[in-house]
Amino acid sequence: TFDLTGLPPTPEEVAAFSKACIQHPESSIEQLVDRLLASPRYGEHWAQWWLDLARFAETDGFEHDLERKQSWQYRDWVIDSLNEDKPYNRFVAEQIAGDLLPATTVLQRRDQIVGTGMLALGSMNVQEGDYEQYILDQVDDQIDVVSRAFLGITIACARCHDHKTEPVSQKDYYALAGIFYS
Repeated sequence: TFDLTGLPPTPEEVAAFSKACIQHPESSIEQLVDRLLASPRYGEHWAQWWLDLARFAETDGFEHDLERKQSWQYRDWVIDSLNEDKPYNRFVAEQIAGDLLPATTVLQRRDQIVGTGMLALGSMNVQEGDYEQYILDQVDDQIDVVSRAFLGITIACARCHDHKTEPVSQKDYYALAGIFYS
């Protein structure tokens, strides 16, 4: 229960499981795992790891730290995605390009757009006097979160210079920046 839901079992659950194990050892373990995976607590527990990676916050996290009143939607989207056992490739696609994916219903379209919240969760300097610099910093943040979360590498330093030992060049960085900038 700690591994799947992050919570201890209740005394009643321990007693019921112990009794079931005596009668049907193999099936009781399968039933317990199925029950825990079906629990809403499963998605809540495992979402914390993804939300940390996606740098989820309910405020801008900068000097003026403005509240993001709708950020809960992305948090709930991650929890629901895990609880629904959304395929990983779909989970990734909806976060990177959910607004561009085809949808068969209005609810599916809304859900996909909420997934792109990952791209908007970084800290923002809303006091940046230069609008173009503000946009470029947002693009840089999006590149950073996507490369860390999905590629397992950091490429933000390629914004300023090449590293001869790094796999991503400035040219590659700005090609990717062009996609996010558009």
